[in-house]
Amino acid sequence: MKKLPIHEYFYTWQGEGTHTGRSAFFIRTYGCPVHCPWCDSAGTWHPDFKPDFVARLDVDELVALAVAASPALVVVTGGEPAIHDLRDLTAAMHAVGLPVHLETSGAFPIQGSFDWVTVSPKRWKPPLDEVLAMASEFKVIVENATTIEEWWQVLKPHWRGQPVWLNPEWSQSANREVLNAISDYVKLHGDPFRAGWQLHKLYNVDALDARSAPPVPLGGRI
Repeated sequence: MKKLPIHEYFYTWQGEGTHTGRSAFFIRTYGCPVHCPWCDSAGTWHPDFKPDFVARLDVDELVALAVAASPALVVVTGGEPAIHDLRDLTAAMHAVGLPVHLETSGAFPIQGSFDWVTVSPKRWKPPLDEVLAMASEFKVIVENATTIEEWWQVLKPHWRGQPVWLNPEWSQSANREVLNAISDYVKLHGDPFRAGWQLHKLYNVDALDARSAPPVPLGGRI
């Protein structure tokens, strides 16, 4: 079966979005052409943090690891996972009864069958209309007070009732201007907007699995 470049895999729980708090086996693929300047997974692409070795695991290995964890769901993230052909992976996970979620910038066509698609668009490589139309939820990373409305104008034509999560960019997570902008927008507009957070970072839950890689943030503290 097909091998995939894997930066890390670990058992944790989903720390953001609609499925927050559910047990999850995370598979983080290696490689990302988007290059956000505040990326909190820079070890997946940045030349200054490139690991000495990137494992290439076949689909059967990844499925066996996920089955051993017995999670509620499997999350495929990155980097940018959609640069890889994930059809074999999703088919194999479904064959053993595991739902598979994707976290993507939306900038590349999706190759695979996913039960849930989180699209978090980035300005450095804008999302494709075809992927926005597949989104189960949107996650806007709020860098400043104008970010929300800018992205809503992009997302609105593809909105079908999905939640729109407003997460502070983590290096701005103590910036009252950013936090107040999120709070004000949610209170003013109501649904579908929801204030978001990366709850797993407060719990430091990912680090409880020794297989997780140390975080490499470009955008400030984790």
